[in-house]
Amino acid sequence: MVTALVLLNVKRGKINEVGEQMAAIRGVSEVYSVGGRFDLVAVIRVQTNEEMAEIVTEQMLHIDGITDSETLIAFRMFSKHDLEAMFSIGIE
Repeated sequence: MVTALVLLNVKRGKINEVGEQMAAIRGVSEVYSVGGRFDLVAVIRVQTNEEMAEIVTEQMLHIDGITDSETLIAFRMFSKHDLEAMFSIGIE
């Protein structure tokens, strides 16, 4: 599994639209609007580097409103939060 965090700057007034378009891309698991230097953070999880490259260098180019991006490729995951949440469905 290849995971990346993509930090996005977006034209004023386009945050919701860009966020929805990013979330609709297969492989994009989450999109957050955030405060700080960036407007949106997208989490991408795919099987191969080729799939990641296709999303970041091709599909994102077709989204009007993205002014700048920075892609952070994850090497290791230290939190087990996602796995624990997945296996604890229905447990109170």
